[in-house]
Amino acid sequence: MQSREMDMDLQEFRAILGEALAEGGSQPLLRLTDEEIAVLDPDSLADCVAPTPRLTELSGQEREWVYATALRSLVSREVVEVANIDELDALLRSGTGEDGDDSTSEPSGVDIDMRITPEVSLALALRRTASRALAVEQHTSSGVAHALVYVHAEDLYMVERVTSGGLHMFTLAASAGDAAEMVQLFVDPFDVADKDGRSEQLTPEQISTENVGRPLSEAINSAMVVGQTVVLADAPGPLLTTYATDKAVWTVYVEKPQAASGITARAVGKNTLKKMITQLISPS
Repeated sequence: MQSREMDMDLQEFRAILGEALAEGGSQPLLRLTDEEIAVLDPDSLADCVAPTPRLTELSGQEREWVYATALRSLVSREVVEVANIDELDALLRSGTGEDGDDSTSEPSGVDIDMRITPEVSLALALRRTASRALAVEQHTSSGVAHALVYVHAEDLYMVERVTSGGLHMFTLAASAGDAAEMVQLFVDPFDVADKDGRSEQLTPEQISTENVGRPLSEAINSAMVVGQTVVLADAPGPLLTTYATDKAVWTVYVEKPQAASGITARAVGKNTLKKMITQLISPS
């Protein structure tokens, strides 16, 4: 199956988006499922850092079925335009077993001429061409969700939130502060960050032996939301871990992995939490 994107100059789109975001602030871009991303950009399953949790649960045969369904959805929503629709129909009927057999393999010799809308093309391009990125994991009793912040310019960021069920929600942001607000809501969804506490220096040995003092230990044990935020770059970046309880948010900031120093723990207020996340996102 082949696809070709509608004509798009990425630099031109970045300039236009920067101007639009400056006027209107952060703007939702689109939503896609794991399966739809696999159909639109199959190479991204290996090339991109964003997870596809839904697909990891499926067998090879089940993937063929959901891919066919995803392609139907994309066509019906006019996310993609297919020039040879008759061949597509034959592919879908065969792939979903509508012809009366149990085969789920793709018919040989079928070449789908698929064109992608500019919005989808833009989102797929921005997640591949970022100069740096911030990866966030949110751990709750409901499972693990993810967020990625793709840094392109001082006035252009894209945030991709991935639910545990494999729904990808893309949002454009005009500043590091705007993107940080989305990450802050992700790691502190109940808005419990209260006030700044005293900073405590920790050692790697204290972390490994869980000898971190009573206040932090209680926060870790009673946390309803645990967030892990790391800068993705050529050199290992800092790591920020957050523990959101029903009353406060504690942070553990590791300046460099495996370093003998540079580990700081503290309870934080809203402004400090946003500042810490903003500093991770901001281009160096």
